[in-house]
Amino acid sequence: MIGRKDILSIPYLKKTAFTGSYEGLRFRFAVVKKEVLPDGEQGKEIQLLEVTAWEGPYGFDATPEEKKQRLEMDFSEEGIQKGIDWLNELWNQEPKRWIAAKSNW
Repeated sequence: MIGRKDILSIPYLKKTAFTGSYEGLRFRFAVVKKEVLPDGEQGKEIQLLEVTAWEGPYGFDATPEEKKQRLEMDFSEEGIQKGIDWLNELWNQEPKRWIAAKSNW
């Protein structure tokens, strides 16, 4: 399973995306900036953590968008843990799918 020790620190994630894989499940943690537009107010930019999952063997840029799954959450330690939990849940729901993807590499 993917653990917190497997994902790099918040200062690292502020600078660049982090990619990894677990038994055929490829993933990416990246900061995304979104503009929040409250009614009648000027927009405010916030940072979110976007976690993306897809089947290998290809990397993030070479994988078609329709084959990627995404989840956005707060950019915080709790958000990182939620992303890890989500990835582990994806793997546990279909382990044969991810293992089969890995065997095709």
